Amino acid sequence: MDFFYELFQYRFLTHATLACLLCGLACGMVGTYVVCRRLVFLSGGITHSSFGGIGIAYYFGLNPIAGAFCFAVLSAFGIEAFTAGKRIREDSAIGLIWSLGMAVGIIFVYLTPGYAPNLMSFLFGNILSVTSSDLIWMGIVDLAIVIVFAVWYRPILYVAFDREYARSQNMPTRLIGYLMSALIAVTIVISIRVVGIVLLISLLTMPAVIANQLTRSFGRIMAGASAIGVLGSFAGLYVSYKGDIPSGASTIFILTVTLIIVKLLPLRDFMRKRDENGT
Repeated sequence: MDFFYELFQYRFLTHATLACLLCGLACGMVGTYVVCRRLVFLSGGITHSSFGGIGIAYYFGLNPIAGAFCFAVLSAFGIEAFTAGKRIREDSAIGLIWSLGMAVGIIFVYLTPGYAPNLMSFLFGNILSVTSSDLIWMGIVDLAIVIVFAVWYRPILYVAFDREYARSQNMPTRLIGYLMSALIAVTIVISIRVVGIVLLISLLTMPAVIANQLTRSFGRIMAGASAIGVLGSFAGLYVSYKGDIPSGASTIFILTVTLIIVKLLPLRDFMRKRDENGT
């Protein structure tokens, strides 16, 4: 009970709890599109390429998160543009952006005058370092995601499962592609402090994968993934508090164990049969 009491006594724990809520919701909603569209590798490329922006920002004395944001969005648009024009295979483009971003980040970190900055919090996360301004930006991103899904839910659904069919129905598939790439990028950036660049791809995809074990409905997957993302992040924070271990690693471990349990439970088959019967 000390943990729940101290949530309201210490600002850093309050900020961490709100970050779990906002980050879990964002990763759950956007992660559903990522999993259904099979863009997990793309998300990993954007995530790791953002390190280039962090390195450049450190070198010029700017906000590292702002640098990561610029690099992530440009990387997402670059991959979308190259693959849409068939100039290069998608996996090749992602691999190039992935390695280029990491290389640029490492180079600029070592070129930074004085001692090299400690980037452990960006690589592995430090949820206790979340500030009020970080929470405001998380809230803005969550609101933007909700608005986008509310306005373009059906086109996003069709693009996620069958882009060619969506194109044949005269839906703005290219606009949806760029829009969702941008949302993936900003979701990644706001989540860096929570679990870090190295583990972020798991937080973005694991909740949706777990929810997909229980239902085939896109809407239900998104709702379930959001709830699982929030609960998993909060459980990771609690285990981190009790065991004095990194919260990001705790969160991913808990989500992995949850996935294993869900796959072993007969509840999965029951839920899927219910979906197929439309009940």
